[in-house]
Amino acid sequence: MTTAPKIAMVLAAGLGTRMRPLTDDRPKALVEVGGRALIDHMLDRLVEAGVETAVVNVHAFADRLEAHLIARQAKGLGPRIVISDERPRALETGGGIKNALPLLGDGPVWVANIDSVWIENGAPALDAVAAAWDPETMDVCLLLASTSGSLGFHDSGDVFLSEDGLVRFKNPGEAAPLVYVGVHICNPAITTEGPEGPFSLLPIWKGLVANGRVHGVAPEGLWMHVGDPGARDLAQARLK
Repeated sequence: MTTAPKIAMVLAAGLGTRMRPLTDDRPKALVEVGGRALIDHMLDRLVEAGVETAVVNVHAFADRLEAHLIARQAKGLGPRIVISDERPRALETGGGIKNALPLLGDGPVWVANIDSVWIENGAPALDAVAAAWDPETMDVCLLLASTSGSLGFHDSGDVFLSEDGLVRFKNPGEAAPLVYVGVHICNPAITTEGPEGPFSLLPIWKGLVANGRVHGVAPEGLWMHVGDPGARDLAQARLK
């Protein structure tokens, strides 16, 4: 049986420009939904999944985010936090992971955005990702959700999923039944050959898809992308 990763990379360095004015004085990670900061929603989910250490990258309002995470740990809340400092320049998803490789260890890791919240229908969604993860047959395992049953994501979806769990990204003009909802397990070494500086994970994933190395799971639930103030208000209403 494959063991779920104990380390997570939490991507919290984004500027959150679409969230203004909510991000005029704080990073997007500290925008509150249902009385809790977005990053706390995600860290709590990761703790439930068995994560012991979270590497968090910081950029905008980095001091404020670090202070929040220190206060969280002072309350005895997990996981243990390690900061990956991107104050000089935000490095995007792929660059952020590559920059943090010395902090992530040698094994697979969770990777999580901070702008998704969800209401589960049944077993924990992250458990489904962990159960599907198999480093022998995949380099990435994505948490996916129904395009029509999710809020705030791409209306035309992101990917198709075969019966055996293989991911195919949509072609231009296609509508896909599933969206990526911001959490996955991966072998972080997939970023090693990326360029210096900022770069996205998406081109790496698309290269891996060609070799059948990207899988996914789509458990039931309601997923909400908190990308702007309106989406925050909608998510807050649903969480009540």
